[in-house]
Amino acid sequence: MLRALIFSFLFLVAFVFFCCSCFRIFRKLAIGKNDNRFNNMPRRLKAVLKVALGQSKLLREPLAGLMHFFIFWGFTILLSAVLEAIIQGFSPQFTFEVLGPFFAPLAALQESIGFLVIISCLLALTRWHFFPPKRFFGREITGHVRLDASLILILILTIMISMFGTNATRIVFAGHTKGRFISEQLARLFQGNGAREWHEFFWWTHIAVILSFLNYLPFSKHLHILTSIPNVFFSSLRPKGELAKLSFEDDSIEKFGANDVQDLTWKQLLDGITCTDCGRCTAACPASITGKPLSPRKIIMNIRERTSEFSKNDSNTAHHRLLDSYISDQEIWDCTTCRACMEECPVMIEHVPSIMEMRRYLVLTESRFPQELTSAFKGMETSYNPWGFNPDSREDWAQGLELKTMAQVNGNVDILYWVGCAGAFDQRYQKVARAMVKLLNAAQVSFAILGREEKCNGDHARRSGNEYLAQMLVADNIETLTRYRVRNIVTTCPHCFNALKNDYPQFGGSYNVVHHSEFLAFLIRTGRLKIGKSLGEKITFHDSCYIGRYNEIYDAPRALISRSGSSLVEMDRSRSRGLCCGAGGSRIFMEEKIGKRINVERTEEALSLNPAVIATECPFCMTMISDGLKAKDAEESVSVRDVAEILADTLESTNSATLPRIPEDYPD
Repeated sequence: MLRALIFSFLFLVAFVFFCCSCFRIFRKLAIGKNDNRFNNMPRRLKAVLKVALGQSKLLREPLAGLMHFFIFWGFTILLSAVLEAIIQGFSPQFTFEVLGPFFAPLAALQESIGFLVIISCLLALTRWHFFPPKRFFGREITGHVRLDASLILILILTIMISMFGTNATRIVFAGHTKGRFISEQLARLFQGNGAREWHEFFWWTHIAVILSFLNYLPFSKHLHILTSIPNVFFSSLRPKGELAKLSFEDDSIEKFGANDVQDLTWKQLLDGITCTDCGRCTAACPASITGKPLSPRKIIMNIRERTSEFSKNDSNTAHHRLLDSYISDQEIWDCTTCRACMEECPVMIEHVPSIMEMRRYLVLTESRFPQELTSAFKGMETSYNPWGFNPDSREDWAQGLELKTMAQVNGNVDILYWVGCAGAFDQRYQKVARAMVKLLNAAQVSFAILGREEKCNGDHARRSGNEYLAQMLVADNIETLTRYRVRNIVTTCPHCFNALKNDYPQFGGSYNVVHHSEFLAFLIRTGRLKIGKSLGEKITFHDSCYIGRYNEIYDAPRALISRSGSSLVEMDRSRSRGLCCGAGGSRIFMEEKIGKRINVERTEEALSLNPAVIATECPFCMTMISDGLKAKDAEESVSVRDVAEILADTLESTNSATLPRIPEDYPD
């Protein structure tokens, strides 16, 4: 009776304290703006099953992933043992033997999982203290991170050991052994007098550590044990390449974007609270890898710290704000928007959208942006391309080609070939556009271009925070596309592709947009293009972030390289883990003044394979890798070529059949 009273008091105190901690967390989230994350429940539950319960992100690192998998699932399964111990606090004689034939399998599972959790915790402690992850070498590791992780692992170990001790001593005086195959062996250590006293010691230790663990979590970096599943559940279901739309219709709005936490959404604040402090995001960040101030981990941790400070309503910190006080302009502009941080995050934190909101504030509200962007903004506004070339010369690259404009055919074609600013004005990439025309003509594709009527798609303006300019360009392009009743678009530029496919539907422009690598693979697959000769070159391929991580297109460009008869050698960082070239997020227009150049880092990785060709699928990747080759004095021995150019060199003959109209759900 006394035990039940003491336990009831302790349990009530612990429960109330835990509820107060949860209330403080909800109060922090209430600071943020509204964001509807309750739609499409089936997809959200699927994400929870795959990412949170299936641990798919963590398993990208096999050893650490497996350790975490066993700890996570072990602890989840052992909640049944925790529940049994809590019930015993009110009724000491209770056991789950009331489950009858289900008890023995449950007990055996608890014993097996408990043993695996102990092994995993010991391995994790050894790894943390003697073989720390590479991502923690240098500036990212802190004593707090190591201490907190060690404390959590020790608490879990204590819970497991005390569970086995409780079960073993109970076997001595109660004789229950069903399924307890490990505890049965441990029971031999407690034979004789004192088993009941040891049982009380282990049980109270088990309960005390569980209640302490529960109430320590809200103050620990391991709060993600409680918040990771909700954070995954509420993760964005929008296309990866879609950026949130800003509304300029309300004239009373004086500030756009975010300069403090109240300007972010509650989900973005939840990201900060959920951050596991693991550093995977920073380890994958091209800016951080090359020695720049940006650390995606630090950005999210800063959001957490500022949210906590803001929620206290401390008048002494009223002059503080997220930007300037916690995060510098340099960090915000270092981001290439490559999404590598989000790809690696095991709890689905959305780093890039938060960074973009702060960029929007700097550009739209305070006009604070790198000087190099001034000319790009002016060029897009007045000449409809970021370099400021005369828009009347947009068709000059096509001289001498069998090519029609949409105006000439009144839109009566199957395909609009969206050339893009680079294809129209960049001398090197004009060769790619011409190769693309050669391939389309060889396949008897009914297509045309917009010519002088095509304008910058707005991606560079949008990803650099100038949403107002981007929306002007988008509106003009949609008006033109609507006039010609365009449905199917093929692009060679990933940024054009992503904007037209994922951003334009927000503004009423929905099209079937296909990247040229997928379209060319389709033409080969359907027999429209015939491969005549084998190039026999050693080629390595660089994945564009906006085709790869943003739109999950990895196989098509590799298939084209393979069909050319070339030998494809993969870089260590490829596909979803490919390293950005450094051009995204309008970084191509800005100088890298700190640290190593990102394109040089990527070029060095490619050159380590001794390729004859570095293949690309993006005009800006081509520029950055070409510049990297010049920096390494390797432009004479290694060439940079688009997959369309490689394929055009293998072309033998034309199929006489006319390509039928592409289905509107192509390529699905």
